[in-house]
Amino acid sequence: MKKSPVIVLLLLPVVAVLAQIPRSPSPQDAEVYIVSPKHGATVSSPVRVVFGLRGMGVAPAGVNQPNTGHHHLLIDTEAPPLDRPIPADEHHKHFGGGQTETTIELAKGEHTLQLVLADYIHVPHDPAVCSERIAITVR
Repeated sequence: MKKSPVIVLLLLPVVAVLAQIPRSPSPQDAEVYIVSPKHGATVSSPVRVVFGLRGMGVAPAGVNQPNTGHHHLLIDTEAPPLDRPIPADEHHKHFGGGQTETTIELAKGEHTLQLVLADYIHVPHDPAVCSERIAITVR
């Protein structure tokens, strides 16, 4: 099947824009972290996860304010590429409303959690503001 030249031409600007997404700056001392649960904790599901942030503010997705962002919780996955929008799936939970905690259902067993702060269009800041990855056990 031959691709239409019109479709190819329409997609070229989208590909070019995605390849050159500007990243919002973050202060050098900015820090995001998981307040609870603690690394190594044994917990029951549902798990309450509390987010912490120093040196920056929280703003909903779509709000372009300097030194602000919104949380993304990574569950059982490595950090995605930090120069493009964070995906939204079962491993990458978005908190675009400016939430600072959540409750998640996790199966019994070992899990990892990590926070990444991202700007108004879900792109991590430069430098990226990422928490340590913690491990928990759900009983």
